[in-house]
Amino acid sequence: MLFRRVSRIALATCFVGCCVMVSASQQPSTLLSGAAITAAAGDSQPDNNPPAELRPAIKQKDINKAIRLVADWQIHRSAGKFDQDWTYAPLYLGLLAASSATGDRKYHEVVLEQSQKFQWKLWANRDLHADDEAIAQAYEELYFGDKDPVRIADARATFDRLVARTDNPDKDLWWWCDALFMAPAGLAEMSAITGDHKYLDVMDREWSLTQQNLFNPKQKLFYRDATFLDKREPNGEPIFWARGNGWVLAGIANVLKAMPKNDPLRPKYETLFRQMAARIAELQQTDGLWKPGLLNPQQYPLSEVSGSAFFTYGLVWGVNNRLLNRKEYGPVIERAWAGMLKHVYADGRLGSIQPIGAAPDAFSESSSYVYGVGAFLMTGAEMMRYAR
Repeated sequence: MLFRRVSRIALATCFVGCCVMVSASQQPSTLLSGAAITAAAGDSQPDNNPPAELRPAIKQKDINKAIRLVADWQIHRSAGKFDQDWTYAPLYLGLLAASSATGDRKYHEVVLEQSQKFQWKLWANRDLHADDEAIAQAYEELYFGDKDPVRIADARATFDRLVARTDNPDKDLWWWCDALFMAPAGLAEMSAITGDHKYLDVMDREWSLTQQNLFNPKQKLFYRDATFLDKREPNGEPIFWARGNGWVLAGIANVLKAMPKNDPLRPKYETLFRQMAARIAELQQTDGLWKPGLLNPQQYPLSEVSGSAFFTYGLVWGVNNRLLNRKEYGPVIERAWAGMLKHVYADGRLGSIQPIGAAPDAFSESSSYVYGVGAFLMTGAEMMRYAR
């Protein structure tokens, strides 16, 4: 039975409908509404193009073609719209991964150019809000290529304030499961960069609180937040959101990627990773993907690509790093990759991505948002390794 806080977490989310003030030292330097952030992140405009001619063969040349088609479309589509919001953070990671996997420097240069425009700053919209810290992971990745301390200065200062923070017993800092992708890996990476374990320690402390309150050990899945503990799907099953759990599985992978192999915290995260991976594999649909509501797939007509991409990224990363057995998970991964390719249009648009939200919901076949594209590119880069 899940432990419950005395104070219930607020129903409202900050994804849509809020206004975001960006500090004068950052770009863009204007007040952005939630609607403006959403518009920059994607849309559900119809795409009259036919499906792309992409082969699901697990060969590097075929995977490379899919990566480039989707990445090139997104770069063109996002021109003049790039920002520091959480929505774009996975895209920056995906572009950096695509650059490494394909050997094409242009994807790296897009992220570098935007980071320079942002002056390597986080969005300081809300005090120590994980969403505003998500872009730190891209800055840290770029820091490894040119160890200029300016690149991580703002992220480090922010994480230092997080380390010094006193927890609120009535509300977790990371009160929604998406946060487990946004902030923890940045803290783990900062520990690797600085050699200071305090960043891992605070990451583990906050992660533990979130897991204690949102993880269902029977289902081996996370509730999106505490307001979902008692909610049910029309079939009576608990509501477990695909993208929310995708954020978590991908977040664990990124934490483990940054964490030393001999760190005493590592077994805890490896165990959780394997538990979730096994459950997620069980819930895969016949088309290779996952529906928005994991325990009531019949309720949702379309499979959802962003959650599916985060799941596939986590699974293939796990196989590539020998945390998961290739014989067992390989068929799951290969079906998922083939399933996602069917949602790529000839122009490169990646569809069937649920818009910004906090729960399973309806969307169109052409719905495309940058976080789903980022997850697809991250997956593609791991698929390149998998295909070797």
